[in-house]
Amino acid sequence: MNRFLSFLVQFVVTVPSAVTVWFLSYFAFDLTFLISSAISLAGAVVVSKITSGVMTSKFLKKHQLTRKEYRYIKKNLNEAKQKINKLNKSLFSIRDLPTIKQRLDVLRITRKIQSMTQTEPKRFYKAEKFYFSHLDSVVELTEKYRFLSQQPKKSHEIDVSLYETRQTLTDLTKALEEDLYHIVSDDLDSLNFEIDVAKHSIKKLNDTKTIDESRRLK
Repeated sequence: MNRFLSFLVQFVVTVPSAVTVWFLSYFAFDLTFLISSAISLAGAVVVSKITSGVMTSKFLKKHQLTRKEYRYIKKNLNEAKQKINKLNKSLFSIRDLPTIKQRLDVLRITRKIQSMTQTEPKRFYKAEKFYFSHLDSVVELTEKYRFLSQQPKKSHEIDVSLYETRQTLTDLTKALEEDLYHIVSDDLDSLNFEIDVAKHSIKKLNDTKTIDESRRLK
């Protein structure tokens, strides 16, 4: 759920409601300023909670999720956000030009998966390999690579470890790409179906035009 949009809707609904309650309490019921303000504040809290509840219910219904499922997904997304932030810091602290493209690809893919899952939480179930395996691995390996690459003096063993880590990160990048593809596979299938339908419609239209032109020539 978009936090900014949720806040904006609650603000637009809550503030006018609170102001209306205050005016009614103060002028219509002739209550004191403090009591009117207290009632207005209480009303604002109630309206805000109701608005939030309604928006959450609509959001869950739209994405076909129960509250329990959404809490579970949200918890994992919050944990993933911290891991991605950590990954971001590690990737940008590495001073290694040959791996810059790979690092940018890793960051781009992880952010894309996280963004898509936040927008459509049900995609989480198609991204479980990413959240429960690949993300942890890439964070751990990037931390290891960052640590080794920042050593002032590099031994043969460090160079070998750096090389092996780079190779493993390359494999992990491919795994992340596969995770992303798996998440959007349903969309691709749907798109291919729509393309086939469109092609069929165009072919049918062209065939009809050809028949009509043939009739005119006769």
